[in-house]
Amino acid sequence: MNSKITLIAFLTLLFSSLTLMHFHHSAASGFNILPEDETDNKKENDRVSEIKEVVDEYDKIITEEIGNSKTVGSAIAVVYKDQIVYLKCFGVRKAGEMEPVDENTIFRLASVSKAITGVLTGILAGENIIELDDKVADYIPGFKLRNRECAKELTVRNILSHTSGLTPHAYDNLVEEKVPLQQIISVLDKASLTAKPGEIYSYQNVMFSLIAPVIEAKTSKSYCEVLKEKIFIPFGMHNTSVDFQSFKDNENKAFPHIMRNGSYTPVKLNDRYYTTAPAAGVNSTVSDMANFLLTLLKTEEQETGNKIFQTIFTPQIETGGKIRNWDNIDSRHYAIGWRIVECQGRKIAYHGGYVQGYRSEIALCRDEKAGIVYLSNSPHLVATKIIPLFLKQLYHYFDNKPVYTSIGEAAASQKLSQ
Repeated sequence: MNSKITLIAFLTLLFSSLTLMHFHHSAASGFNILPEDETDNKKENDRVSEIKEVVDEYDKIITEEIGNSKTVGSAIAVVYKDQIVYLKCFGVRKAGEMEPVDENTIFRLASVSKAITGVLTGILAGENIIELDDKVADYIPGFKLRNRECAKELTVRNILSHTSGLTPHAYDNLVEEKVPLQQIISVLDKASLTAKPGEIYSYQNVMFSLIAPVIEAKTSKSYCEVLKEKIFIPFGMHNTSVDFQSFKDNENKAFPHIMRNGSYTPVKLNDRYYTTAPAAGVNSTVSDMANFLLTLLKTEEQETGNKIFQTIFTPQIETGGKIRNWDNIDSRHYAIGWRIVECQGRKIAYHGGYVQGYRSEIALCRDEKAGIVYLSNSPHLVATKIIPLFLKQLYHYFDNKPVYTSIGEAAASQKLSQ
C-alpha cells in the first residue's frame, strides 16, 4: 500500500513539474498548447526558461493581489517573443454561480478596443487604403463642426489621437443613451470646440469612432467586416466579436458586476457603447488577446510591419498627467489608438478600458518583445497594478540578467562562469 502511495506521489510531482516547465495556467482554465513537433516544444520551453524568473515572481505577486481584491472573475496572459509564457484565470463568470473563467471566456474590452482599431488603421495604411492625413469630411457626407474650417481640416490622425479639438468626451451622454452614431454625427456642429484640430489632447469616444464611416467609405464594406477580415481571422482571434448580440449569445461570457454594500453584485448585460464600436465595442477572450499581442510582435519582424508600426506607435500628442501605480514615468503621449508611456527610459504601448462592470488593460513592450493583457468582470483598483507589477519584474530581469536566445546558450554561459 505504501509503495503504491509513493508511486502515485512521485508521478503527481513529475506531472506538476512538467506542467510548470510548459507554462503557468490556472487549474480551472484547462488551457493547453500542444506543440506541433519536437522543435516547437523545445522552442516553447526555451521561451519559458528565458524569463521563468519573471513569470514565477509575477505569478506569486499577482495571485495574492487578485485574491485580496475579491474580484469575481479575471484572466491574465503574458507573451514573450513568439510564445504565451503565462496564462492564468481567476474566479467565476458570475457571482453566486460555479462556472469558472477560462481562456475562452469572453469579456468586453471597452476602450482597449481603441488599440485594436489603431492596428486596423495601421494595416489599412500599409495597404495604401487609408492615410492618416485623409480628411474626415471627404468620406462622411454632410459632416459639420461648429467651425467650418475645423471640419474641413479634421483628419484621420486627429480623430484617432484625440486631437479633434472638441471638449473631452463630447456627446458621451448620447452614447450612454444608445443613440446611433450617424445621429450623433448630425449634431456635432452643436458641440463646443476648444482648439483647432491637432493642437490639444482631448479624449473622445464619438470622434474616435468616426473612423468607422471613413473605413466603410474606403472599402465599401462594413466596419465589422473589415475588422474581421484584417484582424480577427488572420490574428487567430476566433472568439472575438464587435457587436452586442454576439456577446449576449455567447454561452461562455463573463457577466458584469458592480460593488454594492461591500461586495460585487451581478448586473444586467447592457449594450451601451456598441454604437461607438471602434472606441469601445470589441468583445474578446484572454487567449484571443494573447494571439493579438503575439501577432503584433511577429509582424514587427516583417518588412511590411515597418509602416504599420510607424503608423500606430508614433506619438502624436503629449497627454501629461499620471497613471495610478506607475512609477518613474518620463513622458506620456497618445499615438494612433495607443498610449505611449516612457518609463525608466523604456517605451511601452499601453491602453486601459472600463465600461460598466468590466475592466481591461493591455501593454506591449516592443524592445523587450513582451506583452500582457488583463480582463475582468468586476472593476477594482487591482487593475491598475497588473501592468506596473509585471514591468517591474521584467525590467529588473533585463537590467540584471543576460538575455539568452536558447537554453543551450544559458548553459554554455553558466559553464564558462564556473
